This record gives sequence, C-alpha cells and structure tokens, in this order.
Amino acid sequence: MKSVLTILIILTWAIRVFSQQISAPLVKNNYLKVTSYEELTAFIKELDEKSDLLKTETIGQSVKGRNLYALKFSTSEFGKDKSKLKVLFFAQQHGNEQSGKEGALLLAQALTSPENKYLFDKIDFAIIPQMNPDGSEANKRRNGNSMDLNRNHLILTEPETMALHRFFDKYLFEVSMDVHEYSPYGEDWEKYGYRKNADVTLGATTNPNISEAIRNLSNNEILPFVLKYLADRKFSSFEYCPGGPPEIDYIRHSTFDVNDGRQSLGILNTLSFIQEGMNGKDDSIENIRHRSEGQMTGMLGMLKFIYSHKDQAKKLVAEGRKELITAKPGEKISIQSEHVRTGQKLSIPLYSYFSKKDSTVVVNDYRPVVKTITDVQKPAGYLIPKQAKNLVEWAGKHALVIQDFKMQKGLKIEQYFIRRIDSIDFEREIIINPVVEGTEFSGNILPSDYLYIPTDQLKGNLIILALEPKSELGLVTYKEYAQLLRIGETFPVLRVVKK
Repeated sequence: MKSVLTILIILTWAIRVFSQQISAPLVKNNYLKVTSYEELTAFIKELDEKSDLLKTETIGQSVKGRNLYALKFSTSEFGKDKSKLKVLFFAQQHGNEQSGKEGALLLAQALTSPENKYLFDKIDFAIIPQMNPDGSEANKRRNGNSMDLNRNHLILTEPETMALHRFFDKYLFEVSMDVHEYSPYGEDWEKYGYRKNADVTLGATTNPNISEAIRNLSNNEILPFVLKYLADRKFSSFEYCPGGPPEIDYIRHSTFDVNDGRQSLGILNTLSFIQEGMNGKDDSIENIRHRSEGQMTGMLGMLKFIYSHKDQAKKLVAEGRKELITAKPGEKISIQSEHVRTGQKLSIPLYSYFSKKDSTVVVNDYRPVVKTITDVQKPAGYLIPKQAKNLVEWAGKHALVIQDFKMQKGLKIEQYFIRRIDSIDFEREIIINPVVEGTEFSGNILPSDYLYIPTDQLKGNLIILALEPKSELGLVTYKEYAQLLRIGETFPVLRVVKK
C-alpha cells in the first residue's frame, strides 16, 4: 500500500512539474522561425506568472514603441541583498543577430528549473533578451532611427541605449555581458580561402583605463573557464578576435572604445564581457538551434563561474570602483591608444574553403596589447557652459554628479586652444586628431554660466574620455558635437585642476 502511495505522490509531483514547464518560442516553432516580438512578450509573461524566482521590469520602449523587458531572477527582493553579486546580460542590440535573443530566452527558461535555483543564493541576475525589437522584427542591424545601438553608448541619443544605462545605474551591476553574433562570410575572407569558424567567441575589456586586476581576472581565469565550458559541451569556441584576414590585416582583441555595450560599462570597473555567436549566412536562420544553444551555453557558463567566484569578483569590483571615486587628481588617463604587437603569434581556428575542413592558421600580425599614445592628467573636474545645451543634456542622460562651482584656494582653471585639426588612424578608421595648446584661463567664472562636473565619481574616467578634445573616444568625434571644435578658437569645456 505504501509503495502505491509513494508512486502516486511521485506521479502527482511529476505531472505538476511537467505542466509548469514552458517552452521557449523557438522550441515551440520547431526551430523553423525566429521568435517574434509578440511571441517573446507572451513567453516572458507566462514565465513570470509561473516562476517565483522571476519578476519582469519594463525598462523602456524602442523607437517604435515596443517594450524593452528585463527579466530579474532572485530568491529575495532584487538588488537589496548586499552580499549578492548583481549580474546583467543583454542581447540583440543588432536586430539581425537573432541567436543572442533566442539563447537568452532559452537561458531564461533553463533558469526557472529547480536544478539552477542554487545560482540565486549568491547572484541577483537580470537579462534583457532583446535590446532592439524594431530591428529584430525587420531582421536589420539598426534600430528604428537607423542607428547602430552598439555605437551609441557614449552619446546616448537612442531610447534603447538610454533605457539600458538607466537600468544599469539603478542597480550598479558588477558583472555584465553583451551578447552578439559575428559574420565570418566577408568577401575578403572568401578570397583569402578561409573563414572564422567558432560557434561562440568571448572577449573581455581592453581599455587601458580599466582596472588591471579586473582585466587580469577576466583574461586569465574567466575566459578560459567559459571557453572550456563551451568546448566540453561540443561547441567550438575561441577568444573574440576581430580583424584580418591574416597577412592582409592585423588581428586584435576588439575595440577599446567606450561607445559599445561592453566597454561603456567596463570603464566603470565592471567585470564586462562580449559574447559573439556565429551568424547564419546572409542573416538567415541556418543552424539556428545550434547557434542559439551555443549562446545559451556560454551565458550559463559565465553564470556558473561567477557563482563559484562570487566573493573574489565582488571584492575586485568594489576595490576598482573605490579607486575611481577616491583617485586624486593628477594621475594619468589614457585618451589615445593603439593595438600593438608583442612578438607573440596566434594560432586561430578557421574553416578552409579549399579542403572543406576545419583548419588552423598562424597569425603573424597579431596585436593583443593596447598601448597608450597620449594621456592627460586627471583634473578635479570640468566646467561646461550652460548654453551648450547638448552637453548639459548629455550629462543628464549619464546621470552624472553635477555641482555648483566655487573657486577655492589651490585650484586653477585651464582651457585648450585649438591650433589645427589633423587626423589619426583609429582601428582602421580615420578620425580627427586636434592639435591643442593648454593655457591658464584668466576670465571670470560665474556660477550662472557654468555647470561643474567633478571627476571623483564612478563615471569619472568616462567623463574624461568624453570631454577631452584630443580624446579619440571623445564627444568631439561625433557629428552631434563637432561644433565644439573650431580652429583658432578656445574649447568651451574648461578643466579645473589643482595647482
């Protein structure tokens, strides 16, 4: 009798668990079509209703009014337990990179399973599965304003990137991952006879102003763990290496610019990563199941490492952010850099168009290190003219600390004079390179004319990179702010420095 009762209890439990399982739309569609915005919305709502771990927040809307959802997983009130590590993943900034979104939805489904609940003993995790719903519906890279969202994180002109940064600032996540796809099918690679062939690639931060301890942990421990986690589950993987083809152009480790989803958060001394799965040819859904499961596996591997190293990660980020806030004026901040060789060669896995097989090619022009060309001494802060409305709005979008300025003993004000505007090669793009002369400002500073932005805040290094006229990552490199640079005139943003 007891055995029959036991069987009935087990069957009842199994039926209840099975009935609560929800399949992601891609699975429901038998991997024959990608998930639409309507399907994504319905899936998230259903998942939220049936999981005690999940609460969904609408963080904003796209250009065309579609919701941007953040799925927040926690065993307590999200963000309130200071002992937990706050982790944020976001996907599909580019609408034609579908597997990031699909992998994120598969991950959300997997995280509601009982076997993964343990992760949230140490982690408060949020995932935004679709940053660009307008682009996704059209299967096009850009958003509804024809803007590349992953080049918009410094100037923040788009509602989607503004929503992401408001959400990040609300919780100050300590770990982040920006999920994309890469296309290996370029004409140059076809002529070369090979193409990149990793299912999933992973990259860390490269800007030299980011904490060295954070970059070391990322490159020496986290990337190897996640890449092995992928390989052990039969997904080919490699470190993210744009550039090439070999011997035609150099290979590097992504950009060090702060206008993308990885570096714009990394510059705040966040453990920040980019994951790129391989796209289908011509943005198709070719092999979409394998691609999406690869993306999901990489994200899950990252969560598992972070869970196991929670205290180490939390300590490093806390120390790095404290350094940003307490750093004294005068330290050097890199504003122009270049990718350089070290003599090291890279063996990169490729697919051969000749043999129709996987192959390996040795890259001689491999540039794994970012070296500073030009730096500046960190000022105490900057004075921006109130009449420069676009600068004032920019500071507001980034939620910067802004103060009234009062001249004090031991301070002086510097200005730049723009002698001429030359050019510089920045990652194979020719951009402006102003020739400037720094002089002491001798005019009067009226509080009614200027806003003061101190640099002893979390976004201090971002502020410097944005406001220095010679910064190759600065606002003046964007057309919206080009008018700030006028040959033969002074730069309107002033530096406040200690004597």
